[in-house]
Amino acid sequence: MRFAALETSTDWCSVALWTDGEIAALERRAGNRHSELALPMLEKLLGKNKLDAVAFGAGPGAFTGLRIACGLAQGLAFGRGLPVIGVSTLEALAQEAGAARVVACIDARMREVYYAALEKRAGRWHEVVSAQCVAPQSAPKPPGDGWVGVGSGFEAYGEALAGKVQMIRPHIHPTALAVAQLAAPRLAAGEGVDAAQAAPVYLRDKVALTQEELGRR
Repeated sequence: MRFAALETSTDWCSVALWTDGEIAALERRAGNRHSELALPMLEKLLGKNKLDAVAFGAGPGAFTGLRIACGLAQGLAFGRGLPVIGVSTLEALAQEAGAARVVACIDARMREVYYAALEKRAGRWHEVVSAQCVAPQSAPKPPGDGWVGVGSGFEAYGEALAGKVQMIRPHIHPTALAVAQLAAPRLAAGEGVDAAQAAPVYLRDKVALTQEELGRR
């Protein structure tokens, strides 16, 4: 099986190509240039190879970045009649951590974070604290010990979140390589959907604070 993976939910733009268990990947710190960079990076990996499916980081994360990844995945899949699968950005972040118990936390701006506690059992991630958009100080502490906190949320709100975990690695970010690793068994199990059904996971509909809200804060 050969499939492409895209992850553009944070400041990083990354793409990957899975070929029968082998993964080639590229990434760049993109800022706001994901739409400019993602497709050329992917074309560099693909060459003339044919695809069997497309995976993408479905969110939560930056609204524009999520739409870019989903739109590119749909564009690649529509004309070829390929299945598409969205992978949780928080799960991909946990996958990058290299630990079995991970609190994945992405800065959601507006003084909130995208937050989940995930535990790896039998090779798959399971939510111990469900994915949510929450103020850092209100984020629930997962039960037990051995939790590693990763992601930009810990970089932005380390003091408020420090008591939730036993170790912090704030510079880890979700990647297309992690998306590919997580998507492979799901695609093999037939969990891909028609491109028209692919959609980002936002967790929050609001994209900015009003002037009144800014004044209150």
